[in-house]
Amino acid sequence: MVHRASDINLTRRLLEQFLVVADEKHFGRAAERLGMSQPPLSQSVQRLERALAVRLLERGPGGVTLTPAGEVFAVDARRLLDAQSAAVERVRRVAGGLEGDVRLGYVSILSHHHLPGLLRAAAEELPGLRIHLHQDSSANVADLVRSGELDLGFLRDPSPLSGDLVSWQFAVERIAVAVPQDHRLAGSGPIDLAELRDEDFVLPDDTALPALAQGIRLACHEAGFTPRSRAVADDLTGLFSYVASGLCVALLSERLSEFPIPGIAYVPLRGDSPLLETGVVALHRPDPDEAVRRLLELIARRTAD
Repeated sequence: MVHRASDINLTRRLLEQFLVVADEKHFGRAAERLGMSQPPLSQSVQRLERALAVRLLERGPGGVTLTPAGEVFAVDARRLLDAQSAAVERVRRVAGGLEGDVRLGYVSILSHHHLPGLLRAAAEELPGLRIHLHQDSSANVADLVRSGELDLGFLRDPSPLSGDLVSWQFAVERIAVAVPQDHRLAGSGPIDLAELRDEDFVLPDDTALPALAQGIRLACHEAGFTPRSRAVADDLTGLFSYVASGLCVALLSERLSEFPIPGIAYVPLRGDSPLLETGVVALHRPDPDEAVRRLLELIARRTAD
């Protein structure tokens, strides 16, 4: 009877038994190494040979030798076992959040300070994870996380979220004034926000940057004035461009002063009002997979340090 390949049940145990016999060249020693008696081992190898319709071993009084077909099969059998082991290990690593792909969205204002450190730490502690980055507005990042197109989002304090998203604040940054390089306040020490009442502002767009826009309005209101809008921008590049043009000032994270932009100077603000701070949050769905959980744990440890 000729067996088709699909009829042959090459179990891991059967392949391991054959390979031990191939290594030992002796059924008795192989049986001892496998912790079984010799007759069942001999019967297993015979079943394998019948299933393959190929003689794998030459039996002799001193032991066994591999036939040419047996030599080839031994090589392939080891590859099969190695591949199976690798597949099992990989699926366990993926299920455990140690390997796989994570799609991370962020707003440009966060890319300069928080992302590089996270990417470096993830490469060291979770080298099996591949983190794919997507830059967008705060509103779009939240929508993409909600729809499942992104696994994790980094943004400023988001607008109130519905129950289908979870946010966790992992950093707080002070607000500073970005002014044109030749502005009267450039190079000065800390100022009160009220000193900007007569300045033109470039303001963040309410839809694209809702938290920053609301925070600026509230902070200025607390300081006793309404910011005079010269322009509106929906991303960091637009805010920078208007300030660098010399036309207006902006309120931005003081962290950005670590990355000099030609034509822009930063002036610190006095006061300890929480309105002069902005939070940085990680945004995800209520039941994130293990890879996202591990990244969140990594962020938590970095924050604690």
